[in-house]
Amino acid sequence: MKIKSMLIPAILCVFIFLASSCGQQSGSDGETRLVADVLGREVEIPVKVESIITLGSGAPRLAAYLDVMDMLVGAEEYDKNDVVVLRDYHPVHHAKLLTLPTVGSGGGSGNNNGFPEEIINISPDVILAAFDLEAADELQAQTGIPVVSVRHSTGLAPDDFYTAMRVFADVVGAQERCETVLTFADTMKEDLYSRTIDISDDEKLRAYAGAVTWNGRRGFAGTYSVFGIFDAINAVNVAHTDGIDGFFEADLESVLVWDPDIIFLDPGNMDLVNGEYDINPGYFNALRAVQEAMSIPCPRLTLQVQT
Repeated sequence: MKIKSMLIPAILCVFIFLASSCGQQSGSDGETRLVADVLGREVEIPVKVESIITLGSGAPRLAAYLDVMDMLVGAEEYDKNDVVVLRDYHPVHHAKLLTLPTVGSGGGSGNNNGFPEEIINISPDVILAAFDLEAADELQAQTGIPVVSVRHSTGLAPDDFYTAMRVFADVVGAQERCETVLTFADTMKEDLYSRTIDISDDEKLRAYAGAVTWNGRRGFAGTYSVFGIFDAINAVNVAHTDGIDGFFEADLESVLVWDPDIIFLDPGNMDLVNGEYDINPGYFNALRAVQEAMSIPCPRLTLQVQT
């Protein structure tokens, strides 16, 4: 028997971010201004940005939310494979992405995965990248093109998502669209919260989120102590641990003790979980959620098992 996939709750939301500042300057090639990215770096960019590339997990999604995909002049290998519905922008924009030059490998590690020579050949006005500080500085030095970091965490519209969204919007001049999307996100979160706040914990299934992606792909033990999606619906998170605000590697024996009623797994990391299952099926089969998934032809559990 093999764990094959998982169904994700029917809540798909949009999440975004805040914080940018700018000042006017005059550059040798025309008028420029300064923007502050999510890392606090001040980056000099053209006053009017007409062409961009997005690098790193999350950056293309922001371009789609802001409705500026027409400004893209390059795409990552990551987005040129088969359509992946888990990237909400991908089915809509996949055909366009296939027509663009390849400018990076893609992925969410925060490292510099851009292709400098290809980027220089295309020469976009600005690179918007979900990069950490070192990677953003490195790519800017390699290309001589402004790199603005829009790196943010995953979850249901966390604060740094709002920040990244507003930084991106400031660069491309889409502030009005940005605030419309953020207002929608606020409305959806408030609706979810109000629907579930009065349900007692005793009436709820106890949940575990495993194989989460955080600075790269993770196996079953990768989880969140504080998980935005769970918080939005007032779920009982069995991995909630005092003193830990976000990602951590859970002790597998602890998961057995928690014995969650329902398990959610990142479908993008199911190959890792399948490999772990192959090595130690007895561990997974000891979990009540897995046992129930095996016994119910059409389980409501997110963990499905193929026989």
